[in-house]
Amino acid sequence: MASKVTIQDIADALGISRNTVSKAINNTGVLAASTRDKVLKKAQEMGYKQFSYMNISEITNPLQASNTTEQRDIALFLGNFVGNSHFASTMLDKFQRELAQLGYSLTMYRVIDDEIRSLQLPVAFQSERTAGIACIEIFDHDYCRMLCDLNLPLLFIDSPANGFDMPWEADRLYMDNNREIYRFVKEMSQRGKTRIGFIGEYMHCQSFYERYMSYRNAMYTLGLPCSEEYCIIESRSKTSNKGEYREYLTDQLRSLKSLPDVFICVNDAIALDVMQALKHLGYSVPEDIYLCGFDDSPESKVVTPSLTTIHIHSQAMGLSAVQLLMSRINEPSLNYRTMYVETNLIFRESTEG
Repeated sequence: MASKVTIQDIADALGISRNTVSKAINNTGVLAASTRDKVLKKAQEMGYKQFSYMNISEITNPLQASNTTEQRDIALFLGNFVGNSHFASTMLDKFQRELAQLGYSLTMYRVIDDEIRSLQLPVAFQSERTAGIACIEIFDHDYCRMLCDLNLPLLFIDSPANGFDMPWEADRLYMDNNREIYRFVKEMSQRGKTRIGFIGEYMHCQSFYERYMSYRNAMYTLGLPCSEEYCIIESRSKTSNKGEYREYLTDQLRSLKSLPDVFICVNDAIALDVMQALKHLGYSVPEDIYLCGFDDSPESKVVTPSLTTIHIHSQAMGLSAVQLLMSRINEPSLNYRTMYVETNLIFRESTEG
């Protein structure tokens, strides 16, 4: 009698890890659709029997899965790679765990530039087995409108900048980009730091737009001058890589007649670039100028000086994303909603605590 086929046997046959095979067979974890289908086909060929969520007809030809099978897959569309420094990294861990407890799987699709330009869905995406779509860093207006037309439950976690020109048939989730920037500007004003500037491409996405407008509103509300000279907000599309953008920042800072007291940066990554550019020009943080970022990235804690920033509660974002998406799946007729999750200001060495 032939021995029973194991997950390790399938992994060895495909030359991939046992963990990857387990994710595909149990429909758990973030896994490319093409990888999952390859694993399922190989498992069926080898006579593996312990499938936990799919019948044999689906495994034999997953592109023609029965429409009568309950849709239990959530598609995650990513516009950019989410590294460990990105707030969404921790958020996705929570998002996946909560979905798994509800009996849903999560399949990740990287939406490439050509697909965005041609308004095409990822090649491996299968709408017939998809219960809903969540999007992270999909910032093209036309592509987002195309997704809205799919008539599937849809959630944008952040969105294109200033997307108010027409109603979107989707829910939206953001971190609070307003309250803590106002709090920071007020604290700086009370310390006598009234010349405050802003750095970052504010039209990159809705969150960046809100952070910039929060800065301007805080300056206006507190009666502080908002100098356009201290706002470095040009598009990064003029530079092709991180090194060139840092050179651009260095040139912009060099051209200033004088530095402001403080720069608020649109996120921590930009703040760290600004810190390096200032150092190149012979300035010190916080002795010559204060810096504040946004995200509370791991780098913000270990850089010297450590960076004052605004913390995003990523796990709360993940839980809120599941709640929004599940309520849309269960009640498709609900009014579309926009939700904000609390953020918190953290003072560190870049503003002298």
